[in-house]
Parts: sequence; C-alpha cells; structure tokens
Amino acid sequence: MSEGLPFGLSHVDPELAERLRTGLDDVEVALRAAVASDYPFVDETASHLVNAGGKRFRPLLALVAAQYGDPAAAGVVPAAVVVELTHLATLYHDDVMDEARLRRGAPSANARWDNTVAILTGDFLFARAADIAADLGTEIVRLQARTFERLCTGQIRETVGPAAGEDPVEHHLDVLAGKTGSLIALAGRMGAMTSGAPAHVADAVAAYGEKFGVAFQLSDDLLDIASESAESGKTPGTDLREGIRTLPVLLALRSSDPSAARLRELLSGPLTDDDRHAEALGLLRTSPAMAEAREVLVSWAESARAELAGLPPGNGTEALSMMCDVVVDRSA
Repeated sequence: MSEGLPFGLSHVDPELAERLRTGLDDVEVALRAAVASDYPFVDETASHLVNAGGKRFRPLLALVAAQYGDPAAAGVVPAAVVVELTHLATLYHDDVMDEARLRRGAPSANARWDNTVAILTGDFLFARAADIAADLGTEIVRLQARTFERLCTGQIRETVGPAAGEDPVEHHLDVLAGKTGSLIALAGRMGAMTSGAPAHVADAVAAYGEKFGVAFQLSDDLLDIASESAESGKTPGTDLREGIRTLPVLLALRSSDPSAARLRELLSGPLTDDDRHAEALGLLRTSPAMAEAREVLVSWAESARAELAGLPPGNGTEALSMMCDVVVDRSA
C-alpha cells in the first residue's frame, strides 16, 4: 500500500504512509492541471518536466507537515503544488544557466527547444504557482515571494562566487541554504499553515526544512562523486566535469596535505579530458575531503533533527526524523 514513497517513508506507520501516498496522487493530478495550457506548444513545454517524473519530495514534505493539523484541509494539496511548481520553474532556468543537456533522464527543455523557450516556460510556471498561491491568502503569497527572492539571491551568489576574504566553504553552505534549503523550508511551513497547525509548529518544521535541505543537497553532491552508477539521477562526476565546486572539492582544495597535491592540481584546472576527469574522480573518492564532507552532512542532518524537539511526538515527527537517517545513509 505504501510503495513509491521516497526517503524511507514507505516504512512509516501504514496509515500515515497511505495518507501520504493518496496525497501525492492528488498533488500529481493537480500539478498536471496547473501546467496545462490552451496553447498546445506551451502545454507541451510546461508539462515536459512534470512528465519526466521526479520524487516529488517537496510536496511530500508539505504533506508530512500537514499531519500536525488537518491533513485533509482544502489548502494542503494546492500549497504542495505551489512549492513543486516553483521548484520545477527553477529547474528550467537552472538548465539554461548550466547548459544542461539532460534533466531526469530526458532532454532538458533548452536542449529540446532553446534557451528562450526554457526561460519563458519557467516564467510561466512561476506565474501559475503565484496564481494558485493567491487563492491561499496574502501570507502564502508573501512567503512564496520571499522564498523566490532567496532562491534568486542564492543563485546570484553562486554565480558571482565568494567575496575577497570570504571562506569559500561557508559561502557554499550559505548558497545551499538559499538555493535548496529555503524552498524545502517553505514546503514544510506551507503544509503546516494550510493544515491549521499552530504557528510554533510551522516555525519548527520550516527550521527543520531549511537545515534538511542543506543536508539533502550535500548528500546529492557526495552521491555524485561516490556512486558507481547513475544513482544521483546523472552520470557520476558530472559536477566535477562541469567545474562545479561542491563541498568535497572545496575541502580538498583548501587542504595542505602533501599527499593530496596531485588532486589539488587536477581540481585547479578544467576536467573535460576523460583521463584527467577519471583520475581526479578516483583521487577525490578516496581523499580525506570526502570523509570531512560527510561529517558536515551528518552535522546538518543532526541539526535538522534537533529542530524536531519542540514538535509533538507522533507519526509525523517520526517520519521527519527517519528522513534525517536516510539522507545520511543514501550517500554512504
């Protein structure tokens, strides 16, 4: 009954798992309706990533957060859709900036059509998200707008890079909080709010969501390096080849360990050559930087779990705690 739930949630209380699965089914129906357009080409481009699938993690977190109030409240599913539409819109834009060719195993929108179509489709999805949010009240619209601001600021900060004298590692973690953590925090807050949960619960779930979001991205980045197959949804070492400096790379670059000199040399230059890329990936996998990055991941996951202390005990809180274990274990 509870198949298809990511992050180990298939193993939560069976009644909760069934509610979450039913909720995700409702989200899927509403999401497909939200991206539909009377103009066939827009309908095709806007539904492109929806049809490509995905774990729907952000809507799932909204549904878990709704367990602290009335999970069947009318605004819960629309709130989950708002968050997923916002996430999908950022993916269209990210793929343009990254010049990505694939997304979720399918050609990216910019590769299938062009950059202009991808950017405008992302804008279309943002507009649809705002339209749905407007039906949920002024506070929801304000929260979505402020989160969108943080997403943009995080992307700009990543593009510009750390300022002179700024610690690249701290800069990177701040970027992750803005680019990933903020939207996951919004999912938790909106799920709690629309279910009628108390304000302190919404605050706690949002704080959990932001920290969990950083852990989630760190886990993905470690998986991109450590996996031998495409477990992360992309070819292992993709970030390395594209010159994206994730946490393990930043930690390796700042290391003064003489044994890592060759790795630092490789990481300091382009890794588009297959042999150099393979050598760098192999050295990075066995480097102390990977163990150090994993310690940082564990720290963020445990900080997220600590935010659950003020929440009432029950299946929802157990589910959120379980997710902290899974986000660490998946990159082991």
